[in-house]
Amino acid sequence: MTDFLKMLKERRSVRKYEDKDVPAEILNQVLEAVQWSQSWANTQCWEVVVVTDPKVKTGLQETIAPKNPATKAIVNAPVVLGLCGKLNSSGCYDGKVTTKFGDWFMFDLGIATQSLCLAAHSLGLGAVVVGLFDHDRAKTVLKVPDGYELVTLIPLGYPAKISSPPPRKEVQTFVHQNSF
Repeated sequence: MTDFLKMLKERRSVRKYEDKDVPAEILNQVLEAVQWSQSWANTQCWEVVVVTDPKVKTGLQETIAPKNPATKAIVNAPVVLGLCGKLNSSGCYDGKVTTKFGDWFMFDLGIATQSLCLAAHSLGLGAVVVGLFDHDRAKTVLKVPDGYELVTLIPLGYPAKISSPPPRKEVQTFVHQNSF
């Protein structure tokens, strides 16, 4: 198995963190993974809000949907990253959306999110991608300007607990040859 596949298989969604700061040089390496992520026509439509202020994290926690298992992670993680996408940039030419699926920023942010999470794992950090929250309220908490959308919150820190892998579909159950 390649090192990449091993890393991919060992990465977990981490919601419990040690009480230990993430050094700036480690955080910068995680952010560098976003920098080098692929994007539509190299638009690099992402913006990342790095949150370490406990008051801001508490404000974000108040936007989390009830029963979301990441509720505590938002305030307990040493760092929370807010990934935002610039609208009408990715998937657009001459200011017009060019794809069937509209603005491509969600695809680019998905790629950047995966890069970020794998980089974090490779550096001994844990992360979880949080999507079930009041995006508009959280956008206000982070002061995200018009023309951008807050897509996900990612608590980040040294894992206090690593879970076992969840069951996965067998490859042959989702791969189709030449037609669906």
